[in-house]
Amino acid sequence: MSFVIFMLMAAIFNTSETGNPQESLLHQREEMVRLQIQNRGISDTKILNAFKTVPREAFVPVGYRRYSYADQPIPIGEGQTISQPYIVAFMTEVLGVGPDEKVLEIGTGSGYQAAILAELDVEVYSIEVNEILAQRARITLENLGYKNIHLKTGDGYAGWPENAPYDAILVTCSPTSIPPLLKEQLAEGGRMIIPVGQQNSVQYLYLLEKHHGKIIKKNVMPVRFVPMTDGKGKPY
Repeated sequence: MSFVIFMLMAAIFNTSETGNPQESLLHQREEMVRLQIQNRGISDTKILNAFKTVPREAFVPVGYRRYSYADQPIPIGEGQTISQPYIVAFMTEVLGVGPDEKVLEIGTGSGYQAAILAELDVEVYSIEVNEILAQRARITLENLGYKNIHLKTGDGYAGWPENAPYDAILVTCSPTSIPPLLKEQLAEGGRMIIPVGQQNSVQYLYLLEKHHGKIIKKNVMPVRFVPMTDGKGKPY
């Protein structure tokens, strides 16, 4: 175990001197941002502030909340996970969203990534294929007061054409190839960040940009994500 992870885990299991749980969670959140995100090269101030603002514990099942700010993915039920904080931050920074842009997220999951995006003053359209997760995310995001997140239960492979085109698309699950309809729904000058590859094999995170109607694809880094599936759980 690295020194950084050891110190983070120590923070998770210790309470603040005052014994106030909210102060302890706030301290853990600030340490997560400093140790896991900022120290790994994420420098965008708005993104760092978003991670300091969004209470990650609200998106984690009760049985796992002690690990809310750990440097790892966390199970959220239905065979899905909430991604490692650094990966969420990295994908957000690479996507480079700006104020008032329209962003499509494929794979709402817990709703955490949608909340991070919403803090960047964009309109978020997020699709989740699993009805149970979709309902949980909807309740969590409504309880936190987000008004700029629009949710849909459905198959993300087809995107959300009614609201296209999108300035940016962020995909949190891995198909074996890039869905053609998502490329079509990307606006001119738009960007897409998406993991692609077979399960139990190497997957790669790709950044796509649309220029003059053509897609330019860049391999960003190797990753491991849950599969993109249809409404019956069959992987794409």
